[in-house]
Amino acid sequence: MSNSQDSAVQESLFDVGPDEEVGYRVPIACQVAGITYRQLDYWARTNLVKPSIRNARGSGSQRLYSFKDVLVLKIVKRLLDTGISLQNIRLAVDSLRDRGVNDIAELTLVSDGTTVYECRSADEVIDLLGGGQGVFGIAVPGIMKELSGTIADFPSERIDEVVEDNVAAIDELAALRNRKTS
Repeated sequence: MSNSQDSAVQESLFDVGPDEEVGYRVPIACQVAGITYRQLDYWARTNLVKPSIRNARGSGSQRLYSFKDVLVLKIVKRLLDTGISLQNIRLAVDSLRDRGVNDIAELTLVSDGTTVYECRSADEVIDLLGGGQGVFGIAVPGIMKELSGTIADFPSERIDEVVEDNVAAIDELAALRNRKTS
């Protein structure tokens, strides 16, 4: 294979991005995003970052987070680490919610410590800094690259496998309950 073919293959693999049919369980989402289970649970219960593949449904069921969910969790963690309030982070996350992974990956988030601004170009970042507004920035492409490299080392589940697994888990719980009541 020639070099031009190699780069074309690599570009097309990168363009495809993470498989939308794959999800990650809670322990993996926590570890990769660098957050605690308590944070993840609170954020899911308060609708800050809900698992888009499967939400918990009672005892024994597992939440399943998509790659985009884990990316947003990682962004939230970085924003929290810079001292931005959870209320202001919610506003930023609301604007990311309906966007695709590739759209989010083009952003640089800049903040003055209170408001989070989305910048799509170096010029926009410079304009914010020039106006005395921006104090720090979070380059989402860097987070995405780091996440893509890290998450590849962890097990994932395909959505079609998950449905069967979830049904089996519910059946096991139902059988256990029936044995206890009998």
